Amino acid sequence: MSDDDQSSNGKIIDIKTDALRYAREVIGCDPFASSLGMVVDEVRDSYARVSLTIQHRFCNTGGRTHGGVLFSLADQALAVAAHSTGLSSFALEIKINYLQGSRPGDKITAEATPVDVRNRVSLWNVNLTNQNGDKIAVAQGMAYHLVK
Repeated sequence: MSDDDQSSNGKIIDIKTDALRYAREVIGCDPFASSLGMVVDEVRDSYARVSLTIQHRFCNTGGRTHGGVLFSLADQALAVAAHSTGLSSFALEIKINYLQGSRPGDKITAEATPVDVRNRVSLWNVNLTNQNGDKIAVAQGMAYHLVK
């Protein structure tokens, strides 16, 4: 185990024996994601829902949410979902299509679901919606799983 296997309260969590807790409390509390205010709303086997309330500092000069913020939210949802499988995972590729803008005050939710999960790699869809259920972006990502 490493320092990376500790929850925010310092307790060691084993991904193999408690995958959902590991995904929620270790991966879900990623320092970068936490600094933006991302919240893991739900995690279950091969599924994650992560949300973020858009702040003015997340916007581009046009007053819309910067694409990098939405990409980061999709990446975080994928990371939590991939780790919920009980395998340590790393993103190999993520592509995203932006469908409409969002503004400060909007709550954006990223929902990651599997397309195909295999021993070494998995493919995921991530849908980003606003508080009204409007689709903001769609992403697809591939994760690599470390098998020990």
